[in-house]
Amino acid sequence: MRLHLVDGTFELFRAHFSKRPGHRSRDGLDAKATVGLAASLLRLVHEQGEAVTHVAVAFDNPIRSFRNDLWAGYKTEEGVPPELLAQFDAAEEATRALGITVWSMRAFEADDALATASARFRDSVDQVRILTPDKDLGQCLRGRRVVQVDRIRNREVDEEALRALRGIGPESVPDFLALVGDDADGIPGVEGFGEKTASALLARHLHLEHIPGDPALWPKEIRGAPRLAGELARSREEALLYRRLATLVLDVPLAETLEELRWPGVPRTRFEAWRDELGARRVLSATEAPGTRWAR
Repeated sequence: MRLHLVDGTFELFRAHFSKRPGHRSRDGLDAKATVGLAASLLRLVHEQGEAVTHVAVAFDNPIRSFRNDLWAGYKTEEGVPPELLAQFDAAEEATRALGITVWSMRAFEADDALATASARFRDSVDQVRILTPDKDLGQCLRGRRVVQVDRIRNREVDEEALRALRGIGPESVPDFLALVGDDADGIPGVEGFGEKTASALLARHLHLEHIPGDPALWPKEIRGAPRLAGELARSREEALLYRRLATLVLDVPLAETLEELRWPGVPRTRFEAWRDELGARRVLSATEAPGTRWAR
């Protein structure tokens, strides 16, 4: 039994900026991202077949969260195309039409919902599969029990792969992002710190507060250690804030039990009504057939 947790916001953005043809609803509104999201979720359940037993999709709706109260520079809806912003509610409706549980985040973020579900259910399933390439979800990985799946690159990352890729374990991921930054979330990082330096430091010291102030105690392979140590000392308060921003919440109040996340298949009547209302019968027909798993 596997639990699939999908970053719906990422999938929605990916669909909007993809090369797939545009689509407009019957009332003339841009619906490319919504239709693309539905097609992507249909492909997921087809690709995985009977392995998709339990699934949920989390959305940022709106984009702002409690983290914007902590730091004004955190990501917002600024720069997001208005025609994409207008589809956030429609995307959730599309996901429900597929019979899939939706977590619509407001105070929290979609990634917080994925992290909470991962921690809550990982001991009750054979595997939790988190479907997003976002770096911050690396903090959720646990052996082969919790893995991250990048569908764009067709790559699966477990805890061992994370350590091989970045030289750190899941517990150090928020510290890593605090040092190097995360463009996706608007976290700038600490001046001068690249991935190699951050990895070398955290592989030895695990967390920001354990990094010695004396650069002579840093790993010998780090170049410019005195300068970087000085920068970290000057920016330590900011770095700790960045780490808090990058640390995912594990107690989001998700209402569903694991059994309520069980996916029985696509509810045919509801899905076809939604699809036809959107005028997407032709667009989605190739994705639906012949392997669609219809709910009984």
